[in-house]
Amino acid sequence: MSENATAETLNLTKKGMETREKLLRAAEKVFGKKGYYETSIVNITQEAGVGQGTFYNYFQSKKEVFDALIQMYSRELRFKIKEEMKDAENHEDAQRKGFQAFFRWVKDYPELYSIVQQAVVVDKDLYRWYYDKLASGFLKSLSLGVEDGEFKDINLETVAYCLMSIGQFLGMRWVFWEGQDVPEEVFDAAMTLIFNGIKKT
Repeated sequence: MSENATAETLNLTKKGMETREKLLRAAEKVFGKKGYYETSIVNITQEAGVGQGTFYNYFQSKKEVFDALIQMYSRELRFKIKEEMKDAENHEDAQRKGFQAFFRWVKDYPELYSIVQQAVVVDKDLYRWYYDKLASGFLKSLSLGVEDGEFKDINLETVAYCLMSIGQFLGMRWVFWEGQDVPEEVFDAAMTLIFNGIKKT
């Protein structure tokens, strides 16, 4: 699955880009509230305040706008995590900052987080693509930690998916369900578990 902009997107005027963005944000709200299968294109265009015909100038189907949201979320989340990690003091600090960035993102964009979870039944290949992309970022950062002698040289794909699982379920439990920050003692417990396992002593 490509993340590159389509030719149609590249050729949009500034106003066209704004309208497309308006449709995406409207779809984000409606999918997040109603779910994919209960959402109609009419629901999306009404939320966006545009005519139904306008939708088809930018997307061919409800599924296409759903895919675009997942791709956008993946791209923006990974960029935000990377930005947060780049000023870290060491590899452990980088991982901590990455988790914190993820939890803030879930809090700021709960509808998009919900949409990703819906993808497991809407499109399993898309769901896997999302987590494969996220895992690749973990693998890169963990590999650097191993190269610099900070992390143990163990199966890093296993570690990456374990770390994603920790982030996923702490984010779900505290941020998505409760609408609050992950408590400090919870975060510290998770970090202790992680680094007792992967950090060289």
